[in-house]
Amino acid sequence: MTAGERLRQLRQSRGLSIRELARRCGISHVSISLIERGRHSPSISSLKAVLDAMETTLSAFFSGPLPESAPVVYRSDELVELADGSSISYRQVGRNLAGSAMMILHEHYAPGADTGESLFSHGSQETRSSEEGGVVVSGRLELTVGDEVSILEPGDAYYFDSRRPHRMRNPFDEECVVVSAATPPTF
Repeated sequence: MTAGERLRQLRQSRGLSIRELARRCGISHVSISLIERGRHSPSISSLKAVLDAMETTLSAFFSGPLPESAPVVYRSDELVELADGSSISYRQVGRNLAGSAMMILHEHYAPGADTGESLFSHGSQETRSSEEGGVVVSGRLELTVGDEVSILEPGDAYYFDSRRPHRMRNPFDEECVVVSAATPPTF
């Protein structure tokens, strides 16, 4: 099932029209319709806004049912893609993280990739702790947290309260690879 088909199914299961969902998330009904029909690939921040309006996370949106006994080892082809997989790839370790305390991602940012022009945050103010950290494995990454912009190179790391507005982008010529973790898995 494509991301657009999943989005339509989730919206309909919530009893929402495209226009009502657009009103709730602040994204045009035309954009939502294009996403559902597979004619537009949303930015991570746009998809997150749509899913927030339906009270679900990216992880829950892209995950299948949790197996009765979760495996200890996950092979590369078993990671769950949470993004479009072309300009940005967020490959999650594990399937359904409901009830989990942490999520781990293997991230790839193609040259020019951007999580969106707006800063985004995840977690809630009611949550005691919402943290995100990662290590750049290869390439370079521009990280903005609040008003602070940093360029990270291989071996550099970040760690911050994920409720703070943030953005990641790769304005460079080579792919950037990051391994990250977030707690709780609200992304």
